[in-house]
Amino acid sequence: MAEDTHEEYAMMEEDEESGAAGSSKKKKKVYIPGVSRPLREDEEWEFDPEAYRMYHSFETKWPCLSFDTIDDELGDGRSGFPLSCDLVGGTQAEKAMSNELIVMRLSNLHPIEDEEASDSEDIDESPDSKEPKMHAAALNQGKVTLWNLTPALQEISAMEGRDRVVKRPKERPLFSFVGHQAEGYALSWSPLKLGRLASGDIRNKIYLWTMVEGGQWVVDQQPLAGHKKSVEDLCWSPTDEAVLASCSVDGTVKLWDTRQGFFAQKNFLKKKSQKFCRSPPSDACTCTVSNAHESDVNVMSWNKFEPLIASGGNDGAIKVWSLKTMQYNEPVARFRQHKAPITSVEWSPYETTTIMASGEDDQVTIWDLALEADSADEIDGVPPQLLFVHMGQSEVKEVHWHKQIPHFAITTALSGFNLFIPSNL
Repeated sequence: MAEDTHEEYAMMEEDEESGAAGSSKKKKKVYIPGVSRPLREDEEWEFDPEAYRMYHSFETKWPCLSFDTIDDELGDGRSGFPLSCDLVGGTQAEKAMSNELIVMRLSNLHPIEDEEASDSEDIDESPDSKEPKMHAAALNQGKVTLWNLTPALQEISAMEGRDRVVKRPKERPLFSFVGHQAEGYALSWSPLKLGRLASGDIRNKIYLWTMVEGGQWVVDQQPLAGHKKSVEDLCWSPTDEAVLASCSVDGTVKLWDTRQGFFAQKNFLKKKSQKFCRSPPSDACTCTVSNAHESDVNVMSWNKFEPLIASGGNDGAIKVWSLKTMQYNEPVARFRQHKAPITSVEWSPYETTTIMASGEDDQVTIWDLALEADSADEIDGVPPQLLFVHMGQSEVKEVHWHKQIPHFAITTALSGFNLFIPSNL
């Protein structure tokens, strides 16, 4: 179930008025989380196709609690249907040794058709010509490692026909690092420097990875230190390759200059020869936002157009921080539509002011910071910046925008994947 929160609510009012006038038209009501009354036992959510330009769903053998999009060669900014996209996801199996890294290609993704549209254009198409297709290659893994996805993508490109899955159990990782000595959830690739990776763990350590000459990998053995509890998320600056942001269970958001303590070395003279030593890793922290949320800060995302960082916390709040003022511990925006911890947040790669988020309340919300309150369209209990609410999944874990297809949203949950384009974007 989903809603365009403002347009669909207006439709509900029109239907109620027509019903009062004796019209036989069935009433249409939109469920707004936190505003609408609870469903009765004889009621259920109903999918509204008018809220979407495109909607598809699929499942993998095991749920993928984390995933990402893979850039392809079909071009940026494309919008013509049918669409195609490549994804990579990590599974959550019953047994750890059964977990896999799945590379997927989803093709033949068609829009939702207007019921009144003529079907003359489809007259020559076979019955299953518009069925979306999924091709996948699975890589077995037993620990967190770096993988080369090229062989799996080549395997997928060679597939033809209906849905198909190929396993590659003998695929070897490029590199493995065991220095964390504890599990972790935070990973971030630099968008500016090829082969630059940051990883964080539950022991509050952040390690920096670098690909060096010959395709070899080096992990600095002196981690960034400063958080008091588990590091939950990381993101590199989209404009400065040395700047990294982190958030933690300790309730803070931190900015790090990785040139400090790791590459900017202090020097001293001894016996006429110059020697170098590292400055403490804590020197790399250039800004700390204390009590950024009421409790854990779970996720964050860096705006590629403006100096803004969005964060989501266990308090269910989404906050937006300006790099110009965040040292004063005051966000420039905050939203509280979600009634449970935020599990994912991401800025749109195409719209400067648009954010997507998900929460443990099974909501996926899309926001536009540029919108202001309008008394004519305002709904009690609904923030004016709330553009869209997507529901119907169970335990939503992560959301991403497709980097090459405008407004294309992808979500993953215990119940599977959803792919959609809202009608009001």
